[in-house]
Amino acid sequence: MYIEHLDENKGMLFIFDEENIYPFWMKNTLIPLDMIWISKNNEVVFIEKNALPCQENICYNIEPNRPAIYMLEINAGMVDKMGISLGDLIILKNI
Repeated sequence: MYIEHLDENKGMLFIFDEENIYPFWMKNTLIPLDMIWISKNNEVVFIEKNALPCQENICYNIEPNRPAIYMLEINAGMVDKMGISLGDLIILKNI
């Protein structure tokens, strides 16, 4: 939240205690993001491309349709640039 710039090779990783459905919204977010939900088996289970910041007080929930234990936010456009797709494996080191 409130970040005006995110370097191309950086992201924000959310780690949950258990695998579940975790909706997100873009309140107080200033830049568009690609959002990637990842299962406990490191499989990409849901992708939201180019999630836009909320307009004033109107925010919508982005709700994945499968459980995840991680959610990774990266700059909008990076999912396509990196060729990330549903079912891909994401290896998370040092977690």
